[in-house]
Amino acid sequence: MNRTALYTGSFDPLTLGHVDVILSAAALCDHLIVAIGRHASKTALLTPEERAELVRASCGDLLAQRQCQLSVISFDGLAVEAAKAAGASLFVRGLRNGSDLDYEMEMAGMNRAMAPGVQTVFVAASPGVGHITATLVRQIAQMGGDVTPFVPARVAEALRARLKS
Repeated sequence: MNRTALYTGSFDPLTLGHVDVILSAAALCDHLIVAIGRHASKTALLTPEERAELVRASCGDLLAQRQCQLSVISFDGLAVEAAKAAGASLFVRGLRNGSDLDYEMEMAGMNRAMAPGVQTVFVAASPGVGHITATLVRQIAQMGGDVTPFVPARVAEALRARLKS
């Protein structure tokens, strides 16, 4: 069976926590679509195009080794509409803690009501990455801190370059 999963987020920036979810998702599907949400109300550090390239560069080979095709798209609007347009039958969501579970359960219920054919699958964060958030990584980077323990090498380079200019 060919199974397509959609993993949505801002990925601003891509963290090792995101990579952990992406690798877990590769075991659940044949085709993983990382869907970068564009929100006019949020000020992003990296452009959607930069984020997409960083996902491809950081995860493409890892997924190919696992026989899982990777696609990266950007979307506006509802994740359920992006899932329908992409032909996804699964949403993949990462969980770091109980607070994430509470929020994600509400979101899964709403998504299921709007798109009954798309199931939500939760994957627990690996112990070494459960504390990582993109918000904290952005703050550390903007204050000149070292983000290399929290992001793939290419992402750390991109953040240094962006904040240098």
